[in-house]
Amino acid sequence: MKIFGKMLAVLSLGATLIIPGLASAADSGASSVRPGGSDVKTDVQTAAELKLLIGDGQGVDGAYLAKGTTRIQAAIISLRLQGKLEQAASFSVKSNFDDAKLVNSSNQKILAFLHSNPQYGWIGEKNNRFNPLAPVSSQQLYKVLLEVLGFKADKDFAYSDTQAFASGKGLNGIAGVSALTNDHVATALVESLSAQTPAGQPLFNTLQSQGVLPASAKLPAGERLSLRSDAKLGSYLADAQGRTLYYFASDAQNLDACQGQCLANWPVLDSEQLQIPSGLSPADFSLVTHGNGAKQWMYKGWPLYRFIKDSKAGDVLGEGVGGVWFVAKPDYKIMLGANTELGKYLTDAEGRTLYYFAKDMPQMSVCSDQCIVNWPALAAGKGVVPSVLKSDDFGMITRQDESKQATYKGAPLYYFAKDMKHGDVNGQNFGQVWFVIDPSKFTGSSAVSQSAEPTPDKTEAVKTYKVNIKDFSFGSAPLTVEAGSKIVFTNQDDMQHNAVAVNGSFATTLLSKGQSYTITLDKPGTYDYFCELHKSFMTGKIIVT
Repeated sequence: MKIFGKMLAVLSLGATLIIPGLASAADSGASSVRPGGSDVKTDVQTAAELKLLIGDGQGVDGAYLAKGTTRIQAAIISLRLQGKLEQAASFSVKSNFDDAKLVNSSNQKILAFLHSNPQYGWIGEKNNRFNPLAPVSSQQLYKVLLEVLGFKADKDFAYSDTQAFASGKGLNGIAGVSALTNDHVATALVESLSAQTPAGQPLFNTLQSQGVLPASAKLPAGERLSLRSDAKLGSYLADAQGRTLYYFASDAQNLDACQGQCLANWPVLDSEQLQIPSGLSPADFSLVTHGNGAKQWMYKGWPLYRFIKDSKAGDVLGEGVGGVWFVAKPDYKIMLGANTELGKYLTDAEGRTLYYFAKDMPQMSVCSDQCIVNWPALAAGKGVVPSVLKSDDFGMITRQDESKQATYKGAPLYYFAKDMKHGDVNGQNFGQVWFVIDPSKFTGSSAVSQSAEPTPDKTEAVKTYKVNIKDFSFGSAPLTVEAGSKIVFTNQDDMQHNAVAVNGSFATTLLSKGQSYTITLDKPGTYDYFCELHKSFMTGKIIVT
């Protein structure tokens, strides 16, 4: 271990001790990568540029986009699309909805206009009420947008079939949302611009010919990505036709890994420009130019592909193929890379390699001080994993500085500071104690003991004891330990628990299922403790000798 300590000391002098941002393995290879830049535009940017969304006093900013959209807001937007907003704003007919006084005088004129002109898509609700401050659903907004396109409710489609009919016209970006935000509205407005009217031309052309959009405006160019949803896989990226987009694990090692027949089966996403939902960030997209000159879009460092066997929108037949093809998702916390020498291994969402430390104890990290600088911890967070992995294998521990570190089968997960780009595996076998994690081989420490028997830490002068919280119990017998020992509390119940000493000498944080917390007791004595949430029956005792 002295040799390992010297290696860490050398590393600390020569390494750039940061976790690098997203970079490509192609930086030194045949392929080249550049950020998407102005070639990637969000629906919010487009909606604001075309003045389809005006915003409030601060414009179309994050706060405005996060606000829920009301019926009166949606009505104003629809009137703007139909070129009737100015007429509605100056309408003076006295007849109005009974609840018009819920809004200001300007909006009362708009409600009066809608009351007198139901042909513009807003007929109100029962008892002559409009309910102007109520939230708007995707079904309601799509019904209005379909009528803006020129389709008539109860003639071309039934209201109950609105979303299915809208999907057939290319309107599905916000399908199923019960209460829209202004962010959702931006997506619906921009996707409607490319939808075909009954006359067979894009709505954009109609709006331009009517003067709603200026003659200088241009229809968003390139491929339009969407976020779709699958009952098992959740949210995922799809192209303009609704076909699923995928990652290839072998691209971690080489961005030109898919060649020949592979490309025939997995066509690349190669548009010159991208239009993306406002929920995605342009900074996550980049364009790789392969060695043969072909271009391909990447998301979070992973090249994007379609699958030839996906014959229709919503198919996800490529998920898990060969254990190396995965649906492209915005909410991964873990991905899989593949290397010809190392096989498959765990990475973060952006393809940066993850490692385990052979000196760590189950559910506990012994990497601190300069070690944690050189091997930064993977922070615990929300997200999903590829379908070939088990979500239950991932958990978290609480480090002594109260930070949360992600674990796999009980093993804390780390980066390596010298891995500077997507696909680097420079930490493999470092000091013969740091290794990548092949999920098919790694057994980890998920099968922990149900008792509080001591587990000696051979790399330290102290012992480590485990208290596994299970079935609302810390165990039936007192735990006897030596002074200076480490005690690791791990919660195995679905309910949260903690451990608090009666004398105030220690208190763990509230632990969810799979979380751990380590304490050290240096002074001999008897320590009675309890769970704050269940203290009437959930108690324990530690005897320090």
